[in-house]
Amino acid sequence: MILNELIIQCKKQDAKAQGELYNRYNGVLFAICLRYSPNYTEAEDNLQDAFITIFKKIEQYKGKGSFEGWIKRITVNTVLQKYRKQRTFEIVDESQIEDEVEVEIESEEIPLDFLLKIVQELPDRYRLVFSMYVMDGYQHKEIAEMLGISDGTSKSNLARARVILKNKIEEYNAKIHNT
Repeated sequence: MILNELIIQCKKQDAKAQGELYNRYNGVLFAICLRYSPNYTEAEDNLQDAFITIFKKIEQYKGKGSFEGWIKRITVNTVLQKYRKQRTFEIVDESQIEDEVEVEIESEEIPLDFLLKIVQELPDRYRLVFSMYVMDGYQHKEIAEMLGISDGTSKSNLARARVILKNKIEEYNAKIHNT
């Protein structure tokens, strides 16, 4: 079915069309959920929540802009809303924040599943900011608004996430070279 027809049918609450839409986009949206969730099971739950929201709000999609972009944004917002309620962020004094420091990571090929695992192991506040900034391209001001934190807290959480990831990658590389 053509995407526009599929969307029209989903707006009419057609279960078959909803199933087809789910099958068409669940992989892309699950990848987003994995980046923002601490584990696979929670990512599955977040995916289901995102699709529920998508089907509830599909009437609001007016055909302007990319449909895939629209559902990705809903997915990110659905997941963030869940973590925002948990208030997992530390408030940081912005005067103590230095300008962003780039973390250099020297490495050979690192398996993607290892990278995903160490990102998922980050504390929620670091994982969310890291995923939003590095993987989805949000700016600190946007992250701050979406998560209800300051720009400085966003920068601090990103810097701390990078340090943790750098250390885990260095441990991985040392382990690989010592075996």
